[in-house]
Amino acid sequence: MSWYEELAKPTWAPPAPVFGIVWSILYPIIIVAYGYVIYRIARGEFPTALLVPILLNVVSNIAFTPIQFGLRNLWLAELDIVVVLVTIVWSMIAIWPHTRWTSLALTPYLVWVMIATALQSSITWLNR
Repeated sequence: MSWYEELAKPTWAPPAPVFGIVWSILYPIIIVAYGYVIYRIARGEFPTALLVPILLNVVSNIAFTPIQFGLRNLWLAELDIVVVLVTIVWSMIAIWPHTRWTSLALTPYLVWVMIATALQSSITWLNR
């Protein structure tokens, strides 16, 4: 974490503890929303194609921390967070016709990742 603390960041960057608080709220929402869709897919009620954006989202979300803090690769982390953002939008659009409440439940996740993407882009640019 000391590496991250030493990076140049925009003035509007949230303090480090905010990330833990926000993710501790978002992860249960993500688990319930995606879990519900996966459950309905398993029962044959939703098309299996919905798994594509969901799984891509989960994998890219999980990959961000090792890329950013393990590899310390800002450009790859930038690419990864864009994939996270795009797959949230994709999954929300794909899920919408089948269960609107689940799609809408992902809105806080979308908003946070939009902010995180802007932050990552700023950090990547400031530390090029």
